[in-house]
Amino acid sequence: MTAERLQKILAQAGYGSRRACEDFISAGRVRVNGQIATLGQKADAVADKITVDGKSIAAAEALIYIALHKPRFVLSAVEQEKGDDRQTVRHLVDVPGHLYPVGRLDFESEGLVLMTNDGDLTNRLTHPRYGHEKEYRVLLAKRPDREQVEAWKRGIVLEDGYKTAPVDVRFETTQGKGAWVRVVMGEGRKRQIRETCKQLGLPIVRILRTRIGTLRLGTLKARQWRYLTKDEVGELKNTNAGKATNRR
Repeated sequence: MTAERLQKILAQAGYGSRRACEDFISAGRVRVNGQIATLGQKADAVADKITVDGKSIAAAEALIYIALHKPRFVLSAVEQEKGDDRQTVRHLVDVPGHLYPVGRLDFESEGLVLMTNDGDLTNRLTHPRYGHEKEYRVLLAKRPDREQVEAWKRGIVLEDGYKTAPVDVRFETTQGKGAWVRVVMGEGRKRQIRETCKQLGLPIVRILRTRIGTLRLGTLKARQWRYLTKDEVGELKNTNAGKATNRR
């Protein structure tokens, strides 16, 4: 086997995206043949002894792809922080191996999360250049007026000064004094929908993610999960399939 960049080897071994693996290297947690590794370093996964936190990496794991319906009040994380006893998405998927959530949702939000050990796919789904959309149903406490919807579509300047990219926002149905809207976006800054609605004066009752790229939540109920089909994995890996062709 020829030498490859360490972050690629770690990603293939199930340690997360290449960017996450670069963080491991930068933090001094990775060693090659006993020596602390550096960013950009190459190694041979067969001939060299590569360790993370003192543990030898296994050969590349069988790749796993799982669609999970994350309920509200569950963390989109693998491990709890010290002193935090809140449940994580990893607790909900009883499958051995290194699995990481792709397309994280905040604590209060719910819906589709992809769990995988495929670092290359993780990078493909999270890097903006691939244009993978995420679709949400958002329940607002009050009905938005035309000006609010148009401003949301154009992009909003958030409190930190960041200007959001244009968003596809469609009114879906009323519910009491509020309304359901469908939101399709290509970027995914932390709590972006919540921060946008805060700027617009639109209180949020519920956020439900229904799609990541070509992968849909479908009929999964909260806390349920399933393995992806080969066709679903292939569609996600297709760089031209970031946008669903038949939104519904």
